[in-house]
Amino acid sequence: MRLFRTLIAVMALATTVPALAETGPLVLAAASLQESLNAEADAFAATGQPRPLLSFGASSALARQVMAGAPADLFISADEDWMDALAKANLLRAGTRSMLVTNRLVLIAPATRPLRLRIAPNFALAAALGDGKLAMADPDSVPAGKYGKAALTALGVWSAVEPAVARAENVRAALALVSRGAARAGVVYATDAKADPGVVVAGVFPAATHAPITYPVSVLAGSQNRGAERFRTFLRSATGRAIFRSYGFGTR
Repeated sequence: MRLFRTLIAVMALATTVPALAETGPLVLAAASLQESLNAEADAFAATGQPRPLLSFGASSALARQVMAGAPADLFISADEDWMDALAKANLLRAGTRSMLVTNRLVLIAPATRPLRLRIAPNFALAAALGDGKLAMADPDSVPAGKYGKAALTALGVWSAVEPAVARAENVRAALALVSRGAARAGVVYATDAKADPGVVVAGVFPAATHAPITYPVSVLAGSQNRGAERFRTFLRSATGRAIFRSYGFGTR
């Protein structure tokens, strides 16, 4: 009888001890998604789900972290190339890669020293820079910089402005250089310009001058977090798309 009472007591205790709380998925996302993805995470948490943990950076740097074995659940890139690299390394969960949002490329200047240029073949960007710098994410690897270099090359001005390029680790670092007046102009996404009152748009690059700016999302193959796919689905829902649009992104 004593043993029976002990077993009953243990079973009762087990039913009163709460299970370990589920943690939100770790999301590695392009730096340009900071404001919008935080809003998405808040809205997702408001549905009763654990809030995702967000880590932002250059898509190139984040993809390399995944390749090096860094634990993460979801990856959102600012271009298809770095998602392709993870796919080739079998680091994506099959059937979860999809296009999330789109963006535009713009030329910006400090709000205290605005520029107005008509972006067209051989436009006078070098002259407008004078002795100043053109801030860009690293054009050799970071998506925003790669799009920018492609656009400036297509317009016939890259060789003239390349010596003035200040290479930043990601698009938000380039944005900050312009916002605080350390660069005369910069090439960033339209959503970045919208997020910082310290800059103004000097012109919009024609879409035909660079590859389409698309942000793919995928659950990572090594993820064990059940919330990763739920958050990916939420981002692509009508609610998720509306949040992205409110921050200036395009959705399909």
